[in-house]
Amino acid sequence: MKKLIQDFKIILNKRLTPDHFILELLAPEKLPDIFPGQFTQVLIENSTNTFLRRPFSIHNVNYKKNTISLLICIIGRGTRNLSNTKEGNSLNLIYPLGNSFSLPFNNNVLLVGGGSGVAPLLFLAKYLNDNNIIPKILIGARSKKNLIVINEFKKFGEVYITTEAGSYGEKGLVTHHSLLKSEKNDFSKIYTCGPESMMKAICKFAQRNKIECEVSLENTMACGIGACLCCVVETTKGNKCVCTEGPVFNVRDLKGWIL
Repeated sequence: MKKLIQDFKIILNKRLTPDHFILELLAPEKLPDIFPGQFTQVLIENSTNTFLRRPFSIHNVNYKKNTISLLICIIGRGTRNLSNTKEGNSLNLIYPLGNSFSLPFNNNVLLVGGGSGVAPLLFLAKYLNDNNIIPKILIGARSKKNLIVINEFKKFGEVYITTEAGSYGEKGLVTHHSLLKSEKNDFSKIYTCGPESMMKAICKFAQRNKIECEVSLENTMACGIGACLCCVVETTKGNKCVCTEGPVFNVRDLKGWIL
C-alpha cells in the first residue's frame, strides 16, 4: 500500500480529560483506503525536545468529510505540545502505516480496550458495523474520570465497562467482568489493545476458550517504516518490526504470549 506524506489541517482539537484529546484532521486531497489498526507518524513542529515523529493509531476515518481523527494521551513534551496546537494550523503526517485487523468468520466478536488503548478500536467497531457485524465492546479504566469516547462506542455495539475503583460499571479489571465469566462467552474472535499485561490476560482467556485473538501492539517506534528496528518483537517466525509487520498480530504468532 502506498504511503503518503501530507499536510493536514487541524479542524478540531478537543480535550476529553486532563490527559486525553482528539484531533480531527482534514486531508489535502481525497483520502486513500485506510483500514482499522493502521497508524500514522506525526511530525511535531516547534518542539525543541521532539526530534522524531510520533506514532498514533488512526482513531476514526470520515470519508464524507475527508478527515481522520487521532485520540492522543499526553505522556511527554511532544504530546503536550501537540495538545496545544491550534485549529486551523497544519500537521504533517506519514500514513497509512502498518497492517490491519482482519474480519471475523461470524458476528459474535468482542473488542477489549484499556485506557488509551481504545484508540484503534473505535474505527474497528465502525468498520465491523459497515460489514454487518455488531460487536460487544468491553472497556476498562482506572476510574470513571478516565473513561473516554464511551458514547461513540455505543453507536457501534454493546458496551460493557469495568473500573478498578468501581466508580462506573463493574469493579475490577476487564478480565474480571461477568461477560467473560458467562457460559455464553462463545466468541469467534477477540480484538484487544491496551496495557500489555491486560492484553496478555485477555489472550490467555482466549486461548483457554479456543477463541481467535488479535492484538494491536504499542511498541516504541521511531521511523515507522522498519529502518530503525527499535520496535522489534519476537514471533514464532523470527523477529518482526511492529511498524511494518504489525501493529496487529494474531496472538499465536507472538512468542511469550501463548500458554
